[in-house]
Amino acid sequence: MQIGELASRTGASPRALRHYEERGLLFPERSSGGYRDYDPGDIVRVAQIKSMIGAGLTTASIKRYIDCAREGEHGTWLELCPSLRAELNSIAEHLDAKQAELSERKQRLHSIAFVV
Repeated sequence: MQIGELASRTGASPRALRHYEERGLLFPERSSGGYRDYDPGDIVRVAQIKSMIGAGLTTASIKRYIDCAREGEHGTWLELCPSLRAELNSIAEHLDAKQAELSERKQRLHSIAFVV
């Protein structure tokens, strides 16, 4: 299938699909005319990539761990190896720190907005 069809079937833009290819996450064949020709299995692969990006992984991390991605009836999940677990914990800690910072800012905003 060509890039437009894969984009339509996955909800990823053609630009995103080209970016995934540039980052070594997708490997489409090329037709004799030079068009990208995607395998039906790339639909699952794009879903895995999108899920991992949505969880906060960078494309470099995804490239290292994409082979750990699995699809099940509840969507994409990862078989955790120690290095992946450490990276996911680091992302979670970063998000916790950001959440605490936002909460503190919200409290400061509340205190200056409602003081008369």
